[in-house]
Parts: sequence; C-alpha cells; structure tokens
Amino acid sequence: MSKLSGEILTRLQNMFPKGAALHEPLFEGNEWQYVKECINTSWVSSRGVFVDRLEQGLISFTGAKYAVAVINGTSALHLALMIAGVERDDEVLVPSLTFAASANAVSYCGAVPHFTEICRKTLGVDPHKLDSYLSEIAEIGRNGFARNKTTGRQIKACIPMHTFGHPVDMESLNRVCQKWNIVIVEDAAESLGSFYKNRHTGLFGQLGVFSFNGNKIITAGGGGAVVTDSEQLAARARHLSTTAKVSHDWEFIHDEIGYNYRLPGINAALACAQLEQLPFYIAQKRKLALTYQDVFQDLEGVSVFFEPDGCASNYWLNVMLLDPEKAKYRQEILISTNANKIMTRPAWKLLPDLKIYEMCPKMTLDVSQELYNRIICLPSSVKLQKS
Repeated sequence: MSKLSGEILTRLQNMFPKGAALHEPLFEGNEWQYVKECINTSWVSSRGVFVDRLEQGLISFTGAKYAVAVINGTSALHLALMIAGVERDDEVLVPSLTFAASANAVSYCGAVPHFTEICRKTLGVDPHKLDSYLSEIAEIGRNGFARNKTTGRQIKACIPMHTFGHPVDMESLNRVCQKWNIVIVEDAAESLGSFYKNRHTGLFGQLGVFSFNGNKIITAGGGGAVVTDSEQLAARARHLSTTAKVSHDWEFIHDEIGYNYRLPGINAALACAQLEQLPFYIAQKRKLALTYQDVFQDLEGVSVFFEPDGCASNYWLNVMLLDPEKAKYRQEILISTNANKIMTRPAWKLLPDLKIYEMCPKMTLDVSQELYNRIICLPSSVKLQKS
C-alpha cells in the first residue's frame, strides 16, 4: 500500500473506528408516529393529509410556489421534461458527470442526451464552455429555437445537476440558455437544502426536481417532487402523475396517456417527519464537511471539495479530490477503505462512457475525465457528526 493510501485510511479510521456507511438515514423524529397515523386513517395510497402536508412543507422550505409529490426523483425528472416540451428526437443537454437517471429520463421521452463538460469550481455544467460550444455546433432555427447543425435536431432543454449538493453557476447558465432559447429543468435531486445566492436550488428554471431516495438528505424510502412557480405547469404535472384521470365522482375517464407516479401517503408520512428535521440535518452535514477539511488539510496530495462562492451547500456527499499526479492511487484507496468497513465510492462513470450512451453527441470532456479519475466520495451520513 502506498504511503498516501495508508495515511488516508489511518485518518478515516481515527474518525470512524467502527467503520462508516456512505450515507444512511437518521430516524429520530416523528417518523413512527406519522406512519402509524397514516395506517390508522387507511389513507396509505396517493391521497391523504400527508401528501398535501409534504407538498406544503416543500413550498415553505424552498420558496417554490407549487410542489407535486411523486414516487421518485427519476419519475419527477421524466414528468418535468415532458411538461417542459421535450419530445421524441429532441436533444437535451446533460452533464457528463451525473447519475444515470438524468440521462435515462431524457431517453424515456424518446429524446437524445447531449453530454456537456463540467466546471472544476462546481462539479456541474460549465456555462462558459457550453456557450462557446453551442456557438460552434448550433444555430437558431427558423422556429426561434436552438438547432444542432450536425444532427439537425432541436436542442430543447438543459438539465443542470447540482452535483453532491453543490449548486451550479445558475446565473451564468440562465444567460446562456436564454440566449439559445433552451429550457432549463433543474435536477436538484441531491441538493434539497442547498442555496445559490440565497435562493434555493430547483427554482431557477421552468421546473426543478428533488429526490427522497433512501440515500438522500431526507428520505421517504423512495419519493421525489416536481417544483415550479407556474400554476399551469404544476397542474399538468399533477394530472399526468395521476394517470391523467379526469376528476369525477365515479367515472373512470382518462384524457391522455398518463403515469402512475403519485407518491403514496405512507411514504409521504415518512418524508414529512424527515422534512421537519432538515435544518438540523443540514447543520450536521456542514459540520461534518468542516471536520473533513480539518482532518485532511495538512495531507499533501489531497484536498476536500468546498462549496462554490456565493453558495450554501447541503454537502449531501463529501468529496475528496486527489491531486492529478496522485490519481493513480484512487483504486488502491477505494479497496483499502472498503476492506476496513469505511464505505468510499468513486464518482459515477461518465455517462458517454457507458455503452448505452456512447453514440450520443458530446462536448470535449477533458475536465470531466480528469475529475472522475480524482474524486473519492467519503462517508456522509448525518449521524456521523451527531452531537
């Protein structure tokens, strides 16, 4: 084992002598009470007080005007893209470094992911490189929308994903997308509780989405939500997510192809209890981030990623960056830490490197590839910094 790998393992073992999971939920609030209440009322499916309470809670916390709770973050993104007007054979700009669900949701629409370079300062879409790239490969078509000159397809939307909870430079990206008439649908699945210039992530585009998967900062077991400031878009999200069923006292009338995407009440009950604790969770995760920075600040060859300027991150996952010349030790570090019950992970494999997406259009991805080789995700559960 290299000296660097051994030192990293030793410091992590000193922090977590019994080992540590990458991310596990903490249930110390009203979870059991609310779930029992939900069962007692029999409203365990997609209607009931807890679904409404969750949506209102998200509105209050984020500042969005409308929220629609659904079964998971991927279905939320699929819905949001459809509602934003993404259609078959459109192209959608997707960061190369993101979870596969970001591109999968595009594929569900019959559209084509178009992979973009990321920024060292945010780990998300690089707006400036994107603008230069679009100036080379795109033009504004007769319909007023961006068109890929090579493929002939319309570039309909852009999905900025706030990687590990760190906000993208949304001010710059908004300018680029307005210039090219490209709709923004924010993948804020990892960034509930993160703010860009004092505004919550998910509120900078037409629509935004959150995830309440078991590894997110709050969980419903599964679950997700679409947020928007448009009453019309929110109504359409709600309609499509409930199988496009027209309201009637007893008749079953569906006026278009819809989806069974609404969040069950029993999951919403769990999420409501978790949402009550979100400020505490954020404080604890930020405290853990500071602990990591302190523990590794004097170790040559590594750094701990810190939130971008002007942002307040939820630090959903803490990230260690190996110096470029130390990237060769990444696999060794992953093997040694996991062998000692300290769960570390690499970043997701770059999406255009997956066989299912290798034929999709893409920018030059030098920064994405370099950062992928250098990133190690560290244990980040709320309970690890519990005080």
